[in-house]
Amino acid sequence: MAKRHAEEALEASVSQDSPASKRARTEDVPEQLFPTLNGLGSAPSTLNRHQIGALRHDDMKMSAATNRDEQKLQGAAFVPDSDDFHEQSAYPTTSRQIAPLEGYTDLYLDTIDRAVLDFDFEKLCSVTLSNINVYACLVCGKYYQGRGPKSHAYFHALEMGHHVYVNMQTKRVYVLPEGYEVKSKSLEDIKFVVDPRLSREEVSQLDKEAKDAWDLSGKKYRPGQLKTCTEYMPLLTPLGFVGMNNIKENDYFNVVVQAMAHIPPLRNYFMLEDLSQRSELVQRFSVLVRKIWNIRAFKTHVSPHELLQQVSRQSSKKFDLLHQSDPVDFLSWFLNNMHLALGGSKTKPGGSMIHKVFQGRLKVESQRITAKADVGDRLRFEEAAEVNVETIRYLMLTLDLPAAPLFQDELDRNIIPQIPLTSILSKYDGLKAQEQLNTRRRYRLLHPLPPFLLFHIKRFSVNKFVSERNPTIVTFPVRSLDMSPYVEPNPAIHPPGEPIWYDLVANVTHEAVRTRDDSVEGEAERKVWRVQLRDRAREEWLEIQDLFVERVATETLFTKESYLMVWERRREGRGKGM
Repeated sequence: MAKRHAEEALEASVSQDSPASKRARTEDVPEQLFPTLNGLGSAPSTLNRHQIGALRHDDMKMSAATNRDEQKLQGAAFVPDSDDFHEQSAYPTTSRQIAPLEGYTDLYLDTIDRAVLDFDFEKLCSVTLSNINVYACLVCGKYYQGRGPKSHAYFHALEMGHHVYVNMQTKRVYVLPEGYEVKSKSLEDIKFVVDPRLSREEVSQLDKEAKDAWDLSGKKYRPGQLKTCTEYMPLLTPLGFVGMNNIKENDYFNVVVQAMAHIPPLRNYFMLEDLSQRSELVQRFSVLVRKIWNIRAFKTHVSPHELLQQVSRQSSKKFDLLHQSDPVDFLSWFLNNMHLALGGSKTKPGGSMIHKVFQGRLKVESQRITAKADVGDRLRFEEAAEVNVETIRYLMLTLDLPAAPLFQDELDRNIIPQIPLTSILSKYDGLKAQEQLNTRRRYRLLHPLPPFLLFHIKRFSVNKFVSERNPTIVTFPVRSLDMSPYVEPNPAIHPPGEPIWYDLVANVTHEAVRTRDDSVEGEAERKVWRVQLRDRAREEWLEIQDLFVERVATETLFTKESYLMVWERRREGRGKGM
């Protein structure tokens, strides 16, 4: 069958517009075309799909021509470069607000949960473990780094819907992801808990009359007298008798920090001085002391985690939170490192607040002892004629206990001996000699005595085979300990025969708790450390063991095994009962 010829040439049909797609319908036609056709707001029923397609094509060409004319008139015609155009992101650039919209200044502030906020732990991002530019989420309490569009805090705000964050260094509060700063007086209590600071007037009132108060959860703690400083916030002058968290085995650390935080000159120095240029050890101890004496605490306890981490790093993990150590060993290390961090010298005395508070002088007389054999081959000891005298400086005085009894009494019970504190202090009267190897030594304190004396009652002795504990009870007066019999007279500094009174400030005690042990050696002993502190405002004593704070009777303080004691020199002109 022969092919039929086309009615018109192909070149003539190319210039015509192609028919509309089968998917096109009359409702797809823009409504603005129809008024130009028949003045009606809907498509006329007489138009078919070919005519509608032609109208749409003509309208698009007219719109393109109009746009080109407008660009020429404005002189801003822009032809994008092909490479730059394809590299641009399909998503719009993130815009940050610099201030909240009008009427929305308190947006999201009702989502803050103060009960979960804990600013005592080390400020590390929970994702990157970085301590740089850390923000705390005020809704869940977690730490995140940064607040930019690509930061972890920004993503946390988008994923969890937590929008309020505080910078742990500047204490400025922001709303994310918008990024604007919130300036509301309702957030002042949170900023104060992050970094509590008191004025000199408030610090001077710390030891005045106190009243009880309650934290956010309704628990009672020991603040001070209730005053009103502003129309927004009541001011509580605290006494600082709050518990300290025992994270693992850091009770030895807690008792030392509690004792140091209740020495007024040391406490006032770390609360008032600007230590921002000092080492990290000094700064973290200052923050912990200010949190112990916090006037608007959210909780009835504090955590020493930040200071513990720094101590662990600086001591090469000799003192950490996982292994129990000796409080005296830690205190010696701590005082020496704090002295150097505060600008002190290893060779020159003084130079730091540590030496001003604790350092004293001690005269040591030493005499060598030689052993010789006489004619009968008997051993004879002779003392050297020369006596060497030297003066040394101390921060802590060690007191030796007499040997504990080895046998039981007639009732088959161990006798726990008692000895007065003045008896073991006779080591420093300059008359009683002590023999160490081939040397005999005598000790005598020199004027002036330091404002605070540290006594270490030596209870533990360790050799190659076993560690022994001496359970001897040391009896002592809580007030009016006369130190004049142990000081060499110096009329230029102190009148001879006049007493030198010292009052007890803190007493660290030890308790051996037996634990069940399945090993061959039988039961083991676990060390428990407590600290007894004097409440100057109420003239009563409190005992703190980690998180537990309770009152104790003054008459029963000596019934426990004292290990470390802090005594304060009484000021001139103060009576015995003051």
